[in-house]
Amino acid sequence: MGFWRDELIDFALDQDTSRHIEEQRAAIAADPSDPAPYYRLALLCRMQGRQDAALGLLLEAVRLDPGLAAVHAALAEIYAARDDPEAARRHADRAAELGDRRALEMLVRYR
Repeated sequence: MGFWRDELIDFALDQDTSRHIEEQRAAIAADPSDPAPYYRLALLCRMQGRQDAALGLLLEAVRLDPGLAAVHAALAEIYAARDDPEAARRHADRAAELGDRRALEMLVRYR
């Protein structure tokens, strides 16, 4: 599958991801107070392995709206991967309080 994967599939995915990244950046420029595009852009950054950028975007999203369970869950995942159990647990607990228990369950399962 080398040719198909290396030459066509990866290229198409990279192009699609780049387009989505630009869409989210434009959404942020249009309304910097909307946390949703920060969250979506963070997910795209995580897909690209850009964890520091993702962390910054997620922190901005949660600053704009501390009541977003999915953002707290994503922060818990990043902090767990960075071996910061205190921050991971804090965000997992907050996500659970807001109705999203998957990060908390992840921490318990992989403790």
